[in-house]
Amino acid sequence: MGDHSTMWSYLTAYDLGMDKESIRRSFANHVEYTQGKDEFSVTAHDFFQSIAHAVRDRMLDRWNKTQRSYYTPDTRRVYYLSLEFLMGRLLRNSLINLGIERETKEALAQLDIDLDKVLEEELDLGLGNGGLGRLAACFLDSMATLRLPAMGCGIRYEYGIFRQNISDGEQVEQPDNWLRYGCPWEIPRLECLYPIKFHGWVRPRVDERGKTVFDWVDTQDVMAMAYDVPVPGYGNDAVNTLRLWSAKASREFDFTDFNRGDYIQAVQDKNATENISRVLYPNDKVLQGRELRLKQEYFFVSATLQDALQRHLKLHPTVANLHEKVVFQLNDTHPALAVAELMRLLMDVHGMGWDEAFAVTEKAFAYTNHTVMPEALEQWPVHLMERVLPRHMQIIEEVNGRFLDEVRRRYPGDEPRVQRMSLIAEGYEKQVRMANLAIVGSYSVNGVSALHSRILQERIFKDFAEFYPGKFNNKTNGITPRRWLLSCNPGLAKLITSRIGDGFGRDLSQLEELMQHMTDRGFQVEWRKAKRANKERLAAHVKDACGVLIDPESLFDVQVKRIHEYKRQHMNILHVVRHYLDIKSGRKADPVPRTFIFGGKAAPGYDMAKRIIRLVHAVADLVNNDAATRDLLKVVFVPNYSVSLAELVIPAADVSEQISTAGMEASGTGNMKFALNGALTVGTLDGANVEIMEAVGGENIFIFGLDAREVEEMRVRGYDPYEQYSSDADIREVLDTVSSGALSPDDPGRFQPIVDSLLRHGDPFFVLADFAAYCDCHAKVDVAFRDEDGWTHKAIANVARMGRFSSDHTITQYANDIWRIPVASARDEAKARESLPPRATKPPVR
Repeated sequence: MGDHSTMWSYLTAYDLGMDKESIRRSFANHVEYTQGKDEFSVTAHDFFQSIAHAVRDRMLDRWNKTQRSYYTPDTRRVYYLSLEFLMGRLLRNSLINLGIERETKEALAQLDIDLDKVLEEELDLGLGNGGLGRLAACFLDSMATLRLPAMGCGIRYEYGIFRQNISDGEQVEQPDNWLRYGCPWEIPRLECLYPIKFHGWVRPRVDERGKTVFDWVDTQDVMAMAYDVPVPGYGNDAVNTLRLWSAKASREFDFTDFNRGDYIQAVQDKNATENISRVLYPNDKVLQGRELRLKQEYFFVSATLQDALQRHLKLHPTVANLHEKVVFQLNDTHPALAVAELMRLLMDVHGMGWDEAFAVTEKAFAYTNHTVMPEALEQWPVHLMERVLPRHMQIIEEVNGRFLDEVRRRYPGDEPRVQRMSLIAEGYEKQVRMANLAIVGSYSVNGVSALHSRILQERIFKDFAEFYPGKFNNKTNGITPRRWLLSCNPGLAKLITSRIGDGFGRDLSQLEELMQHMTDRGFQVEWRKAKRANKERLAAHVKDACGVLIDPESLFDVQVKRIHEYKRQHMNILHVVRHYLDIKSGRKADPVPRTFIFGGKAAPGYDMAKRIIRLVHAVADLVNNDAATRDLLKVVFVPNYSVSLAELVIPAADVSEQISTAGMEASGTGNMKFALNGALTVGTLDGANVEIMEAVGGENIFIFGLDAREVEEMRVRGYDPYEQYSSDADIREVLDTVSSGALSPDDPGRFQPIVDSLLRHGDPFFVLADFAAYCDCHAKVDVAFRDEDGWTHKAIANVARMGRFSSDHTITQYANDIWRIPVASARDEAKARESLPPRATKPPVR
């Protein structure tokens, strides 16, 4: 290879200073030498690309040093496998974590360039659907900040979560081509290329040692190529990796077709191969969509495992100790095929026997469950698995057979238990239960809130919790304060820093010190000014995006999240109808002016969710155009909800709607983001709402409705929503208004399916059971909001007590309890530093 020392010393000398002059020079160089532009041709997007490359330059040296540091002590590595990473925009977050936001702003200002406008040029990395992907992004930030040897592993979708347009109140999906102008953050790793097999058949044979081995032959292959995105830690020079896999054809063309003159078929075959990483969440209502989804899940876990094994073998002569040096964290059931794939690789590629391979496998995986919804506990038809992944189906059947033998031994004669615990559900169409596979193949299974973890152990996976004592545990979700306070709410962050210093960016528990300032009148006034500025900023966006003027003086009541019936956006908008009718009739005298803000995307095939979006728009058309109410009540639906839009909406909220049916939301992280930005929660005792109430105090949160046990008891006892309708005049008036067609005169029956779901189809999410309590809760909100000082006091208390919901805290728990990589908490680190003797000014005398 030759001596490259001269080259490396030259690279080390390259000016990567963190001062504004160095940044300005780097930026100018990239404008000319990366973008190829001069002062006459440069565009706003060139400015973004150039400053992004300048920032990336400053990460690359740190990135390489960080990765080398993980090799030196042969540290245990974490591979965080997630089908989604909802990263959002990366530039501002990178500037904050590197500590050069002010220097960059000043460097650009010297050139008459506004950094804030440059930031708007960046497209979101929308490689996720909602909370699952956003949680993964927060965890990556925390793993880098804690300097953990960890890597995120996912898919480089060419088209992320769809772009949502609204036409006549209806959601219209458009492709999100986030790579249209290229991504300055990603680095293609041409050398990280692995074959991924599909279809074919399994041929058993006896090898030279007399051992039966299995060859997976006549397969259709695709190549997985890595693209790396740097993830900087906060204030520590560490840079970790998000590795995204892209599908590449195993050969450019089928030359048989090409030479025969069938050029189109040759190109189509190549494109079909690469479709695996083309789009996030294909339509799985058709067989082709389900097959593609299955291929996506296998594609990225196989690439990740092959990559991990190759990395392991650089340092170790055998894979027998793999479980001692790596842990694969499965973010929900989507990566569960990794259990079967690792078994295949260990046995079929590395020659292990079954017992040895399974002993390694079950000690290498940890599984996080994110749902109690039956439809979200993924299952795959056995016939589809046999066709697409025949070897894996064999392995799963063998794992299942051996596992059920042990279940029968432990619980003789209990066949119902055996059927419940089987990895394969019997029935008209046999299904592989991916959650069961993940549990059997992992040494740790965790839920994501205290309530969720209890439900998993007492109801959803009760048999497994009894079978595996000690395997189940809780790790309540968290959010990164870098994006969800420092970045999205700089005004509030600056105010907090002025009172308690800036240490809360690394140790969120320091926010508790704000409790000392709660009664400070000057602090309260400044607090309200910060909130008002955020509300004005959002009002300007709403005017541009929706054409609706909203009053920053009004109470901003916000529900922004994925549209789903269990999240109960329809209960929210039905309450708005109730509120409107009360104002119109005079039943509500002198109401608090309110702006109800909705946002979120409905899955393209989810008809009821799309109808709820249309209902929100229909109600908005009614109330916003009624001269009698429009100064007291406004409704807006902000289109194309995304991470970057959340950063605009959340700091402006007064009220955070967290109103899912109790027992159905695993955790939620939107509740944490709103509370961290000073919004008060209106919510049920569901998910992490329970722990937020414990943290902030019952007097600083608005809780209503049935709890999880009451919901389950009512479900078992029998719930008749028609009784609610018959006995409650308010419910009756609201539903009759919706049914009458008054909200959709062009199609009077448009919203009847929503009413039918509540009255004729059993109200499965207990909307009517909770409706009266929900309305009463909002009456209490009105009273509280009129007390300006009291409301501010509650808002400060929410922010001050959010320390336990930092993703740094959550990841510290994962590292210490699951991954067995000891990490001190930020508070412990601070105490350790305080206990050190003062640094000597002179060398000690020896």
